[in-house]
Amino acid sequence: MTTQDPALARALVLLDHFGLFDGHNDLPFTIRRNRAAARDVVAYGLDRVHQESDTDIPRLIEGRVAGQVFAAFVPTAVPHPARFTLEQLAICLDIETVHGNVFLPARRASDLARARKAGKIASVISVESGVGLENSLSPLRVWYAAGMRILTLCHNETLDWIDSATDAPRHDGLTDFGRAVIAECNRLGIIVDLAHASPKAQHDALDHARAPLVWSHSNAFALCDHPRNVTDDVLDRVKSHSGLVMATFVPNFISRKSREWVGEFQLYGKTRPGLDIDAAVTAKARDVGPWPRGSIGELCDHIEYIVGKTGLDHIGIGSDFYGGPNPPDLADVSRFPHLIAALIRRGWSDTAIGKIASGNFVRLWKAVEHKAAELGQAEPPGVAVVASSE
Repeated sequence: MTTQDPALARALVLLDHFGLFDGHNDLPFTIRRNRAAARDVVAYGLDRVHQESDTDIPRLIEGRVAGQVFAAFVPTAVPHPARFTLEQLAICLDIETVHGNVFLPARRASDLARARKAGKIASVISVESGVGLENSLSPLRVWYAAGMRILTLCHNETLDWIDSATDAPRHDGLTDFGRAVIAECNRLGIIVDLAHASPKAQHDALDHARAPLVWSHSNAFALCDHPRNVTDDVLDRVKSHSGLVMATFVPNFISRKSREWVGEFQLYGKTRPGLDIDAAVTAKARDVGPWPRGSIGELCDHIEYIVGKTGLDHIGIGSDFYGGPNPPDLADVSRFPHLIAALIRRGWSDTAIGKIASGNFVRLWKAVEHKAAELGQAEPPGVAVVASSE
């Protein structure tokens, strides 16, 4: 990447120094649904540029990515969610092993620095949706042993123990089992991610968690009223809990215009069941003009709003690249330096850039590890299951 832009040049220097940590990328699911690869990381060929998608090794390197969370995403309605979760975890592990010259498996916060010293990208594994627990705590220990370090509690649908932000509520937040999930994650050292939880479930988690919480890919509800964004009453509690909100690139979470443009196709902020969304978007674009997908400037507005509510120690970046539509100026993983350059133009200091780029996530992860070391000595493994009455 060459540039005559002073802000972009400075961004590249700072990212070479601090490293960029991205809190959420659905590359494993992209590989899974790729017809030519079908879960085969070797066949997918991460070492070449994939113009049809947004993530590959050449562009991760161009984007100065030093640490990447790869999400083992599990759709809520799959027939065998426990098996599906393990298959997704296997893809994450295959990314690390097939491309071991590029990725270093990061299982502790200190591995991020170790990866940078080795000239590699730290690979952090998350599970996106606890549906694969199948209402039992015990799989958490297995997932942890497999390398998972972040759990996004649910996805777009309400589960038997937690209300989703994009579904009808059934539990008024978290059930007793949901609180037990958080307790067991705290004991193990798994970072609890509230990105898809309902606001009430987020408050319940804040009430009961004993380690800092993360919102791995969410923006500010006050600027764009998508139900996946974080409301002010939740943001007001992030600082006191030492939490972290990681600003995301999803167009409907950035831009009111984007959200309104696709609003007729959605229910609870997600695509209506049975709708061919690609065909619907194509038809509407033909009739009224293209779908407005937000911009770096609008995302910077979200970042600065969140900082205004929480402080500079509680902001990060969680792109949610998933092989789908993105803002034109945030089209793929090579574009992270352009976001940093935009913040520099807004007057962000080198210290502030270091915090949003990676420093704040490292701080949170270390805090989660510290609490787990304390709880692991005092508490036995969790074995709870969802009671039949729930």
